[in-house]
Formats: sequence, structure tokens, C-alpha cells
Amino acid sequence: MSRNFDVLLREVPHSATSGAATAPNREDTGLRPPADAIRVIDNEMTKLVQQLFTLHEGKHTTTAVVFCGVNRGDGCSWVCARASEALSEQVPGRVCIVDANFRSPSLHEYFRVENESGLADAMKASGPIETFVRPSWSSHLWFVCAGAVGGDPHGPLNPAQLRTRFSQLRSEFDYVLVDAPPIGQCSDAALLGQFTDGIVLVVGCNSTRRATARAAKESLDGAGVLILGTVLNRRTYPIPEALYRRL
Repeated sequence: MSRNFDVLLREVPHSATSGAATAPNREDTGLRPPADAIRVIDNEMTKLVQQLFTLHEGKHTTTAVVFCGVNRGDGCSWVCARASEALSEQVPGRVCIVDANFRSPSLHEYFRVENESGLADAMKASGPIETFVRPSWSSHLWFVCAGAVGGDPHGPLNPAQLRTRFSQLRSEFDYVLVDAPPIGQCSDAALLGQFTDGIVLVVGCNSTRRATARAAKESLDGAGVLILGTVLNRRTYPIPEALYRRL
């Protein structure tokens, strides 16, 4: 990992850390990396979810997690989507991924569905949360898109209603993964973190500055949100990755 993040990583005790290989940008969601990169990605995602959702005394202590980037373009939405797929393949329980990035929703593109009847709509309506949940291509994975945000991306984030909907999601599903806007862009992630077990920060290798990452961590600490771990995204290997494992 880049030395730029040594301080940040040391200041997050017991955190899950992962270095995912090159991932598409939010704007490149439909692109697929080469086969060798996919193998590295799959291995890293497997390790990430295993560290995040570990058993303690026979029970999973972490069941709901927010993923947020430090900056726009860190690949957070992609990491969150891949983590949800990896988790759904490893656990027998029901997994739900939620697009709460009302400022720049994109998970509907990843799952190739229309961005309609989603979380924003659930925040304005009554009725069961299941109305706004749709299945994915995996039998264990469900998806809630951002939905009709309208002209004001701040509108859907009513704390009381958000708490109710997330309580319903956590009752209905064994695991809930949430894609949030970058912490450097707005405070949505900190609010969402209040209704989950904590946040995973996604930082861009060679693009996120140490001072910016530290500011993001301090912001979350100030909001009383637990940082569960960090993902160093788009790490590249100047020599074959297998050789790094022998160093």
C-alpha cells in the first residue's frame, strides 16, 4: 500500500484493509477489467468481506456497512457493488445493497436496471420496504436503487424516516451494504453511518492526498461514526503481483 496512508491505517484499530486492483470509475461502470485483473479483484474482495463480516462467538457482529469514498472518482460505488456480490456468494443469508448516493446515483447502471422506485421514493412513502427492493442476478442478493431524487438531493435524507427505513432493511435482510456520496463532498455518509455498524473508506491510490484522507477520518470521528476499515483502490503492480507476496 502507498506510504501516504500509513498514518491513516494505523489510526484505525482492528480495521479491515484491502487493496483492490484497477476498478472502473463511476462513469465507466460498464467496463470490465482483463481476466488476470479480475482474479486479483475477486481475491481482494473475498478477503475484504471476510474481514468485515467475521464471526464473533458464533455471531456476525457487523451486518450493515456504509461504503464512501474520500473524493469523487475513488471507485466507491464499484467497490461496494463487488463487495455485495462477493458477500452474497459466501454467506447463506440475504444481502441487500442500497444506493444512497442521491447526488450521483450509479448502482442501477451496474445492475442494469432503471433508476426508479428506490430509496428516495421509500423516504416519501409509506408501506413496507420490500416494495422498493428488487432481486439481482444472484439468489442471495437484492438491490435498492436511489430512485427519484428530484431537484434537491438533500430532500430524501430526513433522519427520522431514514432511521425507520434502515431499521426495516436490517430486519428484512441479514446484511446491508450502502453506497454513499464521498465524505469530502457532503455529510451524507456520516448521517448514514449512524444507522449502520460503521463505514468503510475508499481511497484512490495515487489520487487521494494524505491530508484529505486524514480530514475525512477526523470528520467521521467527530460525528461518532466507527470506521471499520479502508480500501486502497486502483493499486497497481509494477512487477507481477505474485512476486509481491514473496517480499
